[in-house]
Amino acid sequence: MRKQALAATLAVFAAVAVAACGGGEAPAPGGTATPAPGAAAAIDPASITDGATVNGSIAFAGDAPQAQVLQMAADPFCVSAHSGPVTAQRVVVNDNGTLRHVFVYVKEGLDQTFTVPTDAVEFSQEGCMYNPHVFGVRARQTVTIVNNDTTLHNVNAQPANNAAFNFAQPLEGMTNDQIFANPEIMIPVMCNVHAWMQAYIGVVAHPYFAVTGEDGSFTIANLPAGDYVIAAWHESMGEQTQNVSVAANETAEVSFSFGG
Repeated sequence: MRKQALAATLAVFAAVAVAACGGGEAPAPGGTATPAPGAAAAIDPASITDGATVNGSIAFAGDAPQAQVLQMAADPFCVSAHSGPVTAQRVVVNDNGTLRHVFVYVKEGLDQTFTVPTDAVEFSQEGCMYNPHVFGVRARQTVTIVNNDTTLHNVNAQPANNAAFNFAQPLEGMTNDQIFANPEIMIPVMCNVHAWMQAYIGVVAHPYFAVTGEDGSFTIANLPAGDYVIAAWHESMGEQTQNVSVAANETAEVSFSFGG
């Protein structure tokens, strides 16, 4: 087992070294940010006093698939970190027939520029799982990646519209900050040491997004009045869109259904 762990460690560090040896100066995390047009006139979302709200839920049609138990025996720490079997997060159907881990966001209709939060979004490794499994972040906002485990992980992100990165975190408590310069739906993240570890990051240019949880619902609040395309994205079932119009101080209901 120690030989396997050592081999995995060397493989990860070799992969990171190869990625870093492409020649020339290494890019800054996330690449070079494209200056936002009209940045001086960026809107603070908190200043919107007559915002609209879009509420909804994501239904799962048909029978829920059988949960897939993850095989973690290759790393004894991963097994010891849990009191029982751990199931995959790819398709999680809640008790009320709704779908978890769906990224919902405003895809079209916003022409404003919004201020970027100064606080970081935390993305952690806990019990040999990524947490959160699906999450959103603003373009040019910091993502702090943390290893909360006493085992080696690496974080391998392969975006299409941002700079890729792949680095190791061999020690508990290690952190790395990354910034995605450009909007992108969605960025896959994986761990080469533990193949079952996967996550997805939605990078958006505005604050109007949500991820469904244990009840399959979502709320996008404080939205300027207007006509929008709302999109719902799931890692194995693709993306759906709906049009919605909301007036100031109005609440609209939007529902999606996947599967079946």
